[in-house]
Amino acid sequence: MADERAVPSSGPSHDSPELRIVLIGGRELTGEPSNKSLSGNIILGQNVFDTSRRTAHSVAGQQEVHGRRVTVVDTPGWWWHYPLENTPKLDQIEIQNSVHLCPPGPHAFLLVFHDSMYLPQIFISSLKEHLKLFHKDVLNHTIVLFTAEDAWDEKNVETTISEWSEMQWILEQCGNRKHVLCVSNREDSSQVEKLFEKIEAMVATNGGRHYPIDRAHGNALREEMKAISDRASKRFGEVQTHRRKLRALIEGGKTPPAHLRLVMVGAQWSAKSSAGNTILRKKAFAVHHRRTTMSCEINHGILGERTLAVVDSPGWFYNHTLQDTSETDKHEIENSVYMCTPGPHAVLLVVGLAAAFNTSYHRAVQEHMSLFRDDVWKHTIVLFTKGDWLGVKTVEERIESEEGLQWLMKQCGNRYHVLDNMKDNDEMQVQDLLEKIEEMWAGNENSHYEVDPDREAQLEARKEAEGKLARRIRKTTERQSRILGKLFEERLTITDLRIVLLGREESGKSMAGNNILFEETFERVWVKKEFEDQRRTEKCVKHEGNLGGINVAVVETPGWPADTTAPVWLKEEVLRSVSMCAPGPHVFLLVVPISKAFTEEDHKALVELLMPFGERVWRHCMVLFTWGDWLNDRLIEEHIAGEGKSLQWLVEKCGYRYHVLNCHSLGYPFPVKLLFQKIIDLITRNKEQCFTAESKQGKKQPVLTEEEWNRREQELIDRMLTAVVNEPEEPKQPFVKRGASLDGVFIPSMCGDVPSEFGNMSELWNQRARAKVSEWLKTRAGNSDVTSGIGSMSASASHVDESPLPDEND
Repeated sequence: MADERAVPSSGPSHDSPELRIVLIGGRELTGEPSNKSLSGNIILGQNVFDTSRRTAHSVAGQQEVHGRRVTVVDTPGWWWHYPLENTPKLDQIEIQNSVHLCPPGPHAFLLVFHDSMYLPQIFISSLKEHLKLFHKDVLNHTIVLFTAEDAWDEKNVETTISEWSEMQWILEQCGNRKHVLCVSNREDSSQVEKLFEKIEAMVATNGGRHYPIDRAHGNALREEMKAISDRASKRFGEVQTHRRKLRALIEGGKTPPAHLRLVMVGAQWSAKSSAGNTILRKKAFAVHHRRTTMSCEINHGILGERTLAVVDSPGWFYNHTLQDTSETDKHEIENSVYMCTPGPHAVLLVVGLAAAFNTSYHRAVQEHMSLFRDDVWKHTIVLFTKGDWLGVKTVEERIESEEGLQWLMKQCGNRYHVLDNMKDNDEMQVQDLLEKIEEMWAGNENSHYEVDPDREAQLEARKEAEGKLARRIRKTTERQSRILGKLFEERLTITDLRIVLLGREESGKSMAGNNILFEETFERVWVKKEFEDQRRTEKCVKHEGNLGGINVAVVETPGWPADTTAPVWLKEEVLRSVSMCAPGPHVFLLVVPISKAFTEEDHKALVELLMPFGERVWRHCMVLFTWGDWLNDRLIEEHIAGEGKSLQWLVEKCGYRYHVLNCHSLGYPFPVKLLFQKIIDLITRNKEQCFTAESKQGKKQPVLTEEEWNRREQELIDRMLTAVVNEPEEPKQPFVKRGASLDGVFIPSMCGDVPSEFGNMSELWNQRARAKVSEWLKTRAGNSDVTSGIGSMSASASHVDESPLPDEND
């Protein structure tokens, strides 16, 4: 097997001094290349490694370079954003085997980073976990290699590193060894010779020792790879034998239907919608980098003599339990099979190959497939997407390397197909898939998955009722806006703004705080299920800023675990949050992620945490929905109506005050301007009073005539708002929905407090956005139109007449 991985050398002299190098590193979700394979080619002076596709297995190349016999081993890259459990087992084996391809062991590891790469804290966690694949001594043999498009001098390097505390930590672990390689200037051989000198200096520091390898471990890896290969060959043979039997039924006269009905289900970012486009050979389903399929869509096409109907459905987060998934998404997924009555011939369960089918992924598939009847598995084919990720590996090897995939094959009768969406013009891969569907049809007793007409009627009735309720919620906010706008027309002068963020773990509180202050001040902590060594915040955190002459203070309270009651210590911290922004907060922002279900347990926890403050606290509360990108074109009111009574109760309890923030809002002014506008409206309604300790304790104070008048005025306002809610609803046309899917990248985990998936947010964007909001606050903060919840009907607020800021994908 080692012979398959070795690239022939150019015949160097065995008397030459030898250098053995292993390239390691990760991949960014942005698609920004680390130039790892390209660096290997520059070091060897030859195009040894294939830079046109992902490195799927470790491969060694050898050349005579600058009087040295140099061996370079390229390895598969991991996702920088995610932990070891998300890296496929095959990749883990290949990375470990890399050191055995340059016996007796490498002199140096080059940890490769692109010079423009942003390095958040989670990358450190990812690096720590992936380094466990090597001996604990690995960093003593490591040099950090920066790849740059343009030539850097040492001053530029030091300036950049000084801005990355995480990079400083990595360099410290590597003995501050680093080198810069200009990949656009391959003719400059001096940069390679300088690298060799640094490697030789490091080897000398290590007493002439190379990285130690365990031959027994190498033999064990080879045996494991051979066992996987043998099992893969056996599986492939069994599948082909079974397919021949089914094909014989068709050739014997069992004619497949000319019209095939297909339903696609699967996790978000599995390239589900892209797969639908490849099957139909047209852009039938919208594909975006920040949007999701919100409702089922059906599209049609003709391929040869077959007529196709393909239904795309909303995806679930790969690590979400069924309870995590919102009610609307669950019902839309279930509704997918009713889009092609009397039922689909095939359910294509889409699984992306870009990450491991780990325990979380396995559980999510198992639970979400339970939305259908058990016999759905008889009509299911696993459709593997991102087939280019396999490289030289076979899909059978991938299946045999992961227990979860073996379970999946057992569930669906060992039916699977690989689709490479990058080869959307390859008609043969679609023809082969349709043949497999026909063979499954031939082997099934029932020709298609049969739907339940009674359940279909229930889903339709539910959708109609939700639409009616959503229109009522929106109409309520519109009416309240008009009334409150008339009641409070006086100018309001604000010098301070004090905000408390309250929400469960992974709700996006830190993200919201950073958006409000236009700074990455609140630390975003990775999810527990992804990184075992994560640190949970158990204390309130306060950060301040100044916008347009207004001092803004934001206090983030600790979150509570999902599906649990609020612990005692958390109740004490929430009480402390009030004193941290004395004399008290103007608003409690109750943070609710749209991407997750708002459960009865969430409802109870919020009520319990706010209960010590008394009933008056709700006058100072607003629901802040995070991960607004999850809505796509759906209105927030539709989400509220569909999520159930717990969320509807919360919105009503907060006086229909709510706002939506996207997870990528940092650097964009308009969503935050709207939030500030609504907070100012709330303060105006509360007669400029903040929530104080006196109000929470209910202490009696001397009653003045003016205060009594204010109390009666407030009661009048409350009665007017209640009357608005009870006004008869005007008939209105139903909302029009459009679907889209985020298929451009694979994001295995989406917690509310993770960093932006698209790299570092430019400081210039933050400064420009901050300046716009500051100017607006100076001129308009005191002359606001009361808006209640309206103005946040959709997740995206990019429809305003603002000069555009740089797009994150540019």
